[in-house]
Amino acid sequence: MIIVGSFDDQELSARAIAALKKARIGEISWFSPIPPEHMEEVSHEKKSRVRALVLTGGIIGVLSGLAITIGTSYEWSLVAGGKPIISWPPFIVICFELMILLGGISAVTSFLINARMPAFDTAAGYQPRFGSDHFGVVVRCEEPDRTRVESILRESGAQEVLLEAA
Repeated sequence: MIIVGSFDDQELSARAIAALKKARIGEISWFSPIPPEHMEEVSHEKKSRVRALVLTGGIIGVLSGLAITIGTSYEWSLVAGGKPIISWPPFIVICFELMILLGGISAVTSFLINARMPAFDTAAGYQPRFGSDHFGVVVRCEEPDRTRVESILRESGAQEVLLEAA
């Protein structure tokens, strides 16, 4: 069951989220027309994994650059004037370029995946006014918790509380 609370004020919606988190009822999401400061503090969203995936892409780029350069040097070795087969200075440039390339590709890919883009359907409980002048708190809960969630939203100052089918 999905319960949607509509708020005029950012403070009231943050208070509702805090009360719902404290009551440990259901799965909470929220919509806001502006980038909210208080909502971030209250919702305690987990940190994004984009940084770790970009680092992983960069490390894979460096390792693949080393594998390619060392592998081709051993496969087609050209001994000229007693110089070593594996010479690090030219390999550094290729490793750096592959690190930047794979790091950038993994950054874009992981951002799109974590942002759930492209979104072909609207989020459950979203209403167009949440993008213009209202704040929305959406709670996905079980049927027995319905009255409790409604009362928490109304006590927090919700203008209206709507029920939607899950």
